[in-house]
Amino acid sequence: MTENNDNESKINDLDEETLFVISQSFKALGDPTRIRILNLLFDTEYSVNEIAEYLNLRQSTVSHQLRFLKNLRLVKYRRAGTTLYYSHDDEHVINLLEQAIKHALHH
Repeated sequence: MTENNDNESKINDLDEETLFVISQSFKALGDPTRIRILNLLFDTEYSVNEIAEYLNLRQSTVSHQLRFLKNLRLVKYRRAGTTLYYSHDDEHVINLLEQAIKHALHH
């Protein structure tokens, strides 16, 4: 089999769990607020309050979206005292988002 056929076979053999994870990842990238949050977290970490202030969103909105992204393992956090600092946790999805942004900006 050629390499191309091997790749096609792998794609055709996606199991239900893999399909679910892929669809959830695209669902995460299908929401403008989540895109804005992930875009902000490209290079550095922010607290919920910093994200809310920077993106002009309510803290409850940011917390809700971060919980969604955390459940998909797209963001992670570290605790410093009572503050949680969030950063991206999946280089693959960040690369996908970056490519989508480049595509959207390409005229």
